[in-house]
Amino acid sequence: MDSMESLKIAVLTISDTRTDETDRSGQALVQRLTEAGHTLAEKRIVPDDVYQIRAVVAQWIADANVQVVITTGGTGFTGRDSTPEAVSVLLDKRIEGFGERFRQLSGDEIGSSTIQSRCLGGLANATVVFCLPGSTGACRTGWDGILAEQLDSRHKPCNFANLVIPGRGQHG
Repeated sequence: MDSMESLKIAVLTISDTRTDETDRSGQALVQRLTEAGHTLAEKRIVPDDVYQIRAVVAQWIADANVQVVITTGGTGFTGRDSTPEAVSVLLDKRIEGFGERFRQLSGDEIGSSTIQSRCLGGLANATVVFCLPGSTGACRTGWDGILAEQLDSRHKPCNFANLVIPGRGQHG
């Protein structure tokens, strides 16, 4: 197993104002995942509405052609931020360490403001789901500091890629 196995990753931007042209965070994630050798399964933008977010993520979790879902946006405390409420009820298991590690890395960049990030990760129907903040910098931090390794099937001692690759089932 010397080569990395490409995963099918869907990207969802949650924003009331972004368009395909102005979605720098979603574009940064697409660029990073394709440069890493993964495949973009689908990319969408939805308003910060708990039911629209939940509907898209639930559809992707049920789709055998999507192995990973990454959302960007809606993880703060202000206004209509509702990504954690939309997604957490869909998860079979939470990845507690994802949010903890993200805030640790983010603290080096934005200091104590990182405590307002409600980013989260989890597993649902053999699909890993990660919810990142909406800033381009936060997406870079999440991908470069956590997801690049954890979605690489070669990363040891364990990774999330092997959880979603059929026949691997890395359990412990």
